[in-house]
Amino acid sequence: MNFVSLDFETANNKRSSVCAIGLVVVENGKIVDKMYELIKPSEMEFNWRNIQVHGINPEDVEDKQEFDYHWDTIYNYLKKGQLIAHNAGFDVGVLRAVLGEYNIPIPDLKYACSVQISKRTWEGWGSYSLDNVARNLGFSFKHHHALEDAEMCANIMFEAAKELNINTIEELNSKLNIIPKNLIK
Repeated sequence: MNFVSLDFETANNKRSSVCAIGLVVVENGKIVDKMYELIKPSEMEFNWRNIQVHGINPEDVEDKQEFDYHWDTIYNYLKKGQLIAHNAGFDVGVLRAVLGEYNIPIPDLKYACSVQISKRTWEGWGSYSLDNVARNLGFSFKHHHALEDAEMCANIMFEAAKELNINTIEELNSKLNIIPKNLIK
């Protein structure tokens, strides 16, 4: 299995307010690379609810670089395989919004959602939130830490592959009738 799992944390309710990113690169079913960065949002406006969720405060990022500074590195990770995110609508929306904020063209990349994959692999769990899927699979992690969330997403994919007895992301997509979407709408 080759894919890249992705997770963002945001400073407020604006999708472009990225304050952290986690990326995990999987090649041949193994984690081969990881990236975690705290990122300074273009507007340093933090919502207390967001801080309560992820624990990132303005002072944690005030001396960090903005997203555009990291884009070339991030893109070099993203282009290594199909993107996977838990609740991909949120993370893909964040990626599109922050790219738009910096006038960076949206790359031609495919993505799928591990919530959808989880629902089709393990029916009847009720909630398919990241922490609930992790708990049902016997994992513990620090929820809402971008890298730990991205790693958990990768673990979900490994467990789905094991459950379905498949070896590639293409087999998983086919077996679960998942049609990867394109970042470019």
